[in-house]
Amino acid sequence: MFVGLWELVSRSGAVNMVLFPPPTVVATAVLEWIRSGQFLGDLLASLFRVTTGFIVGGALGILLGILTGQFPVISSLLSPLFHILRPIPPIAFVPIVILWFGLSEAGKLFLVVWGVFFTVWLSTHIGVQKVDRGLIRAALMLGTPRRQMLQEIVLLGALPYIVVGLRTAVSISFYTLVAAELAGTFAGIVYRIEIAQQNLQTGQVMGGLAALGLISFIADRLFSALAERTVWWR
Repeated sequence: MFVGLWELVSRSGAVNMVLFPPPTVVATAVLEWIRSGQFLGDLLASLFRVTTGFIVGGALGILLGILTGQFPVISSLLSPLFHILRPIPPIAFVPIVILWFGLSEAGKLFLVVWGVFFTVWLSTHIGVQKVDRGLIRAALMLGTPRRQMLQEIVLLGALPYIVVGLRTAVSISFYTLVAAELAGTFAGIVYRIEIAQQNLQTGQVMGGLAALGLISFIADRLFSALAERTVWWR
């Protein structure tokens, strides 16, 4: 019904069809994008940036979240800095990233890592602080090695919080992909949207947005299914 209404409004003359193309025009643009072979290259380039940035940012966030959540000295040193840096949106770094990294992949990955890191760090930090202190004291009294205690009590106790942070970061990694590919690239879904916008190909612009939303949705569903299997007790 929504698609039918959209088609009707676009072709009714009430709106400019060039700026608000009907779904049939959007579908045609997407099919041409796929037939040209550019879609696969753009998809792989964007997925590489999102996946690599998510893994690196997530790993750093978990590591530093455990350290700041478990050790007050480290928290007093790093947490104030992280809380100051955390609200800065990745897109604000685009000019400086271009100066630092040029048009290399490192700059794009930096932006995705930046977006993912703080979300995962904060959820891990809170999760570690929520672990039952009584369990930790009991483990220390029983002589449990600190490494084993971190793995089997602290990390497992904080895992539900970490998973929530990671799931939120999945969507954030796609948000930051926009900033990353606007920093200058030669392939990627957002890059293709930008090129289409400059050529007034609104059908492809809307098709690119739909593709980005669909991929983000699939990634979120896959992570959710994986989380339900691995953190079944939460």
